[in-house]
Amino acid sequence: MTAQSTAVPAGPGLAPPTNDPRRTSAGGATRLALVVGALGIVYGDIGTSPIYALQTIFNPADPHPVPVTIDNVYGIISLIFWSLMLIVTIFYVGFAMRTDNDGEGGIMALITLIRRHSEGRGRKTGFFLAGLGIFGAALFLGDSMITPAISVLSAVEGIKTVNPDLETFIIPATAVIIVLLFAFQRKGTAVIGRWFGPIMIAWFTALAVLGLGGITRNPEILRALSPTYAIDFLFGHFHIAFFALAAVILTFTGAEALYADMGHFGRKPISRAWLFMVFPALLLNYMGQGALILDDTGNISGSFFLLAPEWGRIPLLVLAATATVIASQAVISGAFSVAAQASELGYLPRLRVAHTSEHHYGQIYVPWINWLLMVSVLTLVFAFRTSESLAFAYGMAVIGTIVIVTILFLYLARKRWNTPLWILASGGGLLLAINVTFLAASSTKIVHGAWLPLLIGLTAFTVMITWKRGRQVVSDERERREGPLREFVEKMRRGEPKAAQVPGTGVYLGRGKDTAPLALRAALELNHARYAQTIVLAVQTEPVPRVPDEERIVVDDLGDCQDSVIHVTARFGYAETPDVPRALRLVSPAQAEGRKLRLEKATYFLSTIQLRCGPEPTMATWRKHLFIATSHITSDAAEHFQLPRDRTIIVGSHIEV
Repeated sequence: MTAQSTAVPAGPGLAPPTNDPRRTSAGGATRLALVVGALGIVYGDIGTSPIYALQTIFNPADPHPVPVTIDNVYGIISLIFWSLMLIVTIFYVGFAMRTDNDGEGGIMALITLIRRHSEGRGRKTGFFLAGLGIFGAALFLGDSMITPAISVLSAVEGIKTVNPDLETFIIPATAVIIVLLFAFQRKGTAVIGRWFGPIMIAWFTALAVLGLGGITRNPEILRALSPTYAIDFLFGHFHIAFFALAAVILTFTGAEALYADMGHFGRKPISRAWLFMVFPALLLNYMGQGALILDDTGNISGSFFLLAPEWGRIPLLVLAATATVIASQAVISGAFSVAAQASELGYLPRLRVAHTSEHHYGQIYVPWINWLLMVSVLTLVFAFRTSESLAFAYGMAVIGTIVIVTILFLYLARKRWNTPLWILASGGGLLLAINVTFLAASSTKIVHGAWLPLLIGLTAFTVMITWKRGRQVVSDERERREGPLREFVEKMRRGEPKAAQVPGTGVYLGRGKDTAPLALRAALELNHARYAQTIVLAVQTEPVPRVPDEERIVVDDLGDCQDSVIHVTARFGYAETPDVPRALRLVSPAQAEGRKLRLEKATYFLSTIQLRCGPEPTMATWRKHLFIATSHITSDAAEHFQLPRDRTIIVGSHIEV
């Protein structure tokens, strides 16, 4: 187990490499390509909400139905517009996306920033907010299970508008699409990813055209742009509007993706795509559906597909199904990223991560997460069976994450930018009050399905904080057993214990430069042998996405530049896969006090730990068993650190937790 330092602020030079495409000046074609890429990856979730959002709001089977009246339709459309404006456009695009961790966004980036800015008296607050952020990340994993289920299911349900007799095929067809979607993940998105953008351009164009067609039937729906309709509906019909807010949340699901995927495309391309295409297309479509419902209340069921003429419904069904697959792909990729970053930050075991593209660092595949998501999504489809039923559960995870992101952002706005308190209390307080109102409305659906994302989130949160705590317990015990590294090296120099020197280079992976790796102790105390050149290596994860090669390596001669033992720290960002052999090749003779490392046939030593449940009161017994069970999904260390299999030796020991 290697050291993963997440609390130490990055040095001033820790920034993405200068060849990072997001950091270089881009021409018009490159900027356009980034905008198109953002349309394909970022906006799939929020872009497919029109398929099911309005019919869910006016669903008569809802526990708190919204009656279909002229005033209510105007009020709902106005609420949708101003929710998208305030939460997505103003908060996420206008403010949150300006808070980044060296180009990376999302809740995990906020957690690392909070740790960096909560030293001294703010340490307890920072610790609490970091825990809150981890719960938000756990809710996002719940969202990652519900989004593919509701998106694909709602699109396939369009079959009913084409031919009601085909309704029995909805569940089987949905299941087949989902299985194929997850089976394809190991191939990566590099092959079809180039088609995501153009397909989503066609999708948003279709949304806008269909919406305009609906608006022409009843142009008076444009009056809903006035905030007075939202205010009148909310305060004049509060007993209806409050419960309706839980369904209005469905119109901005996927808002977090704008922020979380900022590291892939940059802030400006994502913002431009939202302002100039996505937002107008969504608004036109919602207004077109509203106009259609005003014409005939019977259009509530399937109002999205009914916007299209009969001859266009089958092509629209195919396009909708494709768009929902892309939406699912985006949220699955987000789950992979969150899980991988949580692992690097020490909240999950080391996971096997496969990079599916040589050119895009964000395209990764995490097998364990993939199959867990697939089983969960299929279970949701067969358990809930309709998109309306799933919608009751959907909003809680979304708004819970948004509320947490808002709280973390406001804290950083004060700590990082020294924003005056009166601005935070007025503007930030209003925004937080709006989000909390949405959260309160969503909580009314707990008994109707909203308990599900909470249960998923609480389960994932419990696993993550238990792993973090158990990992600390194991680290403390290892530190006690390993003992001080400098003291051990000093004994080696004095010939204690006596050991024969063998030719070659031995690389011993440890947790830091303060303690001696267990494998190194075993080599000398049990085998009585030492290599002519001994390297003690610590892999350190920095709280930045990537570390440039020129800052990758730190060498310590351990007090005697003439000795054959040196300590090397290899630093990686949390978005990188550690490649130990490559990192060691970056050590120059100047860094190693004139010594040239002979790495061609170096032997690598790993210390592995077998865990047992002990009597010490380090954690509750059930948490000990959970920690040990979670440890079984830990990926192979040799594979994780890219070590050569034929030159890697593993030394084991037991530790009680």
